[in-house]
Amino acid sequence: MSASISFPVRSTEPIGEIAESNPDIVAAGVVPWRIDPDDGLQVLLIHRPKHKDWSLPKGKVDDGETIAEAAVREAKEEANLKVTLGIPLPCTHYFVGKKSKVVYYWAAHVEKLRRVSPDGKEVDIARWYSPSKALKKLTNDADQAPIKAVVDAYEQGLLKTTPFLLVRHAKAKPRNSWTRSEGERTLARTGFTQARALARMLTVWQPERLVSSRWTRCVQTVQPYAAAMDMSIKKQTALTEHAADRDPDKAQRILLKQFNNPKSTLVCSHRPVMPTLLKALKTVTPKELREFLPQENPYLAPGEAIILHRALDAKRRWRAVAVEIHKPFED
Repeated sequence: MSASISFPVRSTEPIGEIAESNPDIVAAGVVPWRIDPDDGLQVLLIHRPKHKDWSLPKGKVDDGETIAEAAVREAKEEANLKVTLGIPLPCTHYFVGKKSKVVYYWAAHVEKLRRVSPDGKEVDIARWYSPSKALKKLTNDADQAPIKAVVDAYEQGLLKTTPFLLVRHAKAKPRNSWTRSEGERTLARTGFTQARALARMLTVWQPERLVSSRWTRCVQTVQPYAAAMDMSIKKQTALTEHAADRDPDKAQRILLKQFNNPKSTLVCSHRPVMPTLLKALKTVTPKELREFLPQENPYLAPGEAIILHRALDAKRRWRAVAVEIHKPFED
């Protein structure tokens, strides 16, 4: 696996690309891609009659949603595509009148080779093109960068990825006022709100497997998503605070076992366990990305998630190729 290509490090915190801009308008979008048996790699462009332009599915971030959620929503609204997000792609910066605008893009794999039928109002045509034709068709040159990144990733075998998520449980009731066993300590009221917001955000990556510390507050953090998707939660004693403190090696083995599962997987654990788990993740993350993994306590905010996009290397081992860190929307 080549390390010559790098993807943006995307985060709701002021690091990486988001730290570089303070735009008046924030938008999000996707580069839908598929593999045509005759034409190879193709990307989807949309035509907007109001603007008389060819562009990528994108739009402003609405109140109450994260940029990642906005990207998925816009794909559905503008291209009638239900997608999950892949690797983050370069964002674009330009001006709309006197206002600065930034659009955050992700790759979005469309597996079924079907025609795309937009609603005919905001978008009247959605059409698949080879990347070279798409670049010529685009009205705004600023949209070229994310498409070129898709091509680069495809050529290096890094475009088709599977996400792995590490989540810190949502806000729990205070430790010092809890009188029952630590494993029974529940989420606080704000924690339940965070868990519901997290469930909405997780649909962006749609993890197929849920693994959690056995303790109540971790299970409650993942439960809203599990209920919405009709999924079960695999509970692991080794990921609890006490067990990980006694046997950190076992906690790391459990984590890496989940990381190496080919299905998209989420692991939920505790703040005190994060340094142990992050140490394990560094072994499967290239050097140039390790610095973007959390380094200091508290590592993640309550309900926050690290998303590692994984691809198989030349030895058929799963390795992280892109990093994102996102918090669910909070009022």
